[in-house]
Amino acid sequence: MPDPTERAFFVLVYRLLLTLAAPVVALRLARRRDEADERLGGGAPAAARKGATIWVHAASNGEAAAARPLIEAMLACDPKLALVVTCNSATGRALVAGWGLARVTARLAPLDYRRALSRFLANWQPEALIVIENELWPNRLAMMADLKRPVLVLGARMSPRSLRRWQRFPSLARGVIGRLSYVAPQDAASRERFLSLGVDEARLGPVVSLKSGAGALPYDEAEYASLLPRFPHEATLLAASTHEGEERVILRGFAQALARRPAMRLILAPRHPRRAPEIVEMIKARNLTFAQRSAGEVPGPETSVYLADTMGEMPLWYALAGITFVGGSLVDKGGHTPFEPVSHGSALLHGPHVANFADAYAALAAAGASRRVDSADALAEACLDLDRGTRARMAKAAVAVIVRMQDSEAGLAPLVTRIGELAGLPALSAHAETGPRP
Repeated sequence: MPDPTERAFFVLVYRLLLTLAAPVVALRLARRRDEADERLGGGAPAAARKGATIWVHAASNGEAAAARPLIEAMLACDPKLALVVTCNSATGRALVAGWGLARVTARLAPLDYRRALSRFLANWQPEALIVIENELWPNRLAMMADLKRPVLVLGARMSPRSLRRWQRFPSLARGVIGRLSYVAPQDAASRERFLSLGVDEARLGPVVSLKSGAGALPYDEAEYASLLPRFPHEATLLAASTHEGEERVILRGFAQALARRPAMRLILAPRHPRRAPEIVEMIKARNLTFAQRSAGEVPGPETSVYLADTMGEMPLWYALAGITFVGGSLVDKGGHTPFEPVSHGSALLHGPHVANFADAYAALAAAGASRRVDSADALAEACLDLDRGTRARMAKAAVAVIVRMQDSEAGLAPLVTRIGELAGLPALSAHAETGPRP
């Protein structure tokens, strides 16, 4: 059992940190008044509801796309069910709204302040909270627990780094993780890590990677057509969701490849666009011609690097690239998803740090569907070695691996059933196994 004194101490510290952050939060909300009401829990349902509501939180576009098949399955099972889907960004909210699904409302996620959460929960009165992958906010979980409403984490990810952080504060971990009603981990390693943090075996579901079942995300086809002449598929390398410490290596490797193959082009999409100024300096230091997306600069015939420092456009970059280097893998960030570039037919490169999707990357490597690069020299060599035929074989093999993963994982029906049981919604548990009514 958690030590009550230690737990109370961490609650106090967390609330103090939120209080200290309040002026900064208030300033950001003042600058984004169109977002402020939703961040503070506002935005009541547009019409009176006839049935129950479930809250689904999908942090970003990738998680939202991964959640869509589950959302559609729940809607099909219960014709009265409504869902409010929250995202951390306006682009994620727009993606969900763009689905045009009846009984689904997209909102920005409420801040983890109790007053904002109280307002949000009063407006929506959700029967359950479903978290896609992670994002375990303490107040959010505590207030759902106070209402005796279940919290489920599906496709739950626990990296070695996150485990070490939680283990430093075991009482806090038990206090937060212990509020989870159900955890369906995304891989076997995450399952063991949740167990080590004290998640009861009875609350652990089957391994399921929702992202492996998500198809290619939509992109602006007009933008694609306009950029394709400058970034032909066979000559374009995408560095996707890069982190500090990766761009310098990538730019060096690309410059080496460019010297031997002048037609090559690089789309550099940092995980955090706010880092663009420092990345611009790195590009200039390599004497590479470039255009900056956020500045509205249009790539010309001589543009070798396109700094894609915007949010919500990653599917467009995947579509253009014949080769994708997956960021967060040259530095110890665990690596980002391989599923999205695979869905767009891109050949995969990655660094040594892929713990976030260890099973997927191991399967891809075994099938010859990805290639590990540990240095600038290795990146340059890969870019020059992967001709059109090799890239096509890698992409085809990668699709086959993902299909096998989908076939071997538990389907959506058991998840919908469990959601129905925990949320007290018989329509979900009754129809999930047999399918929705015609």
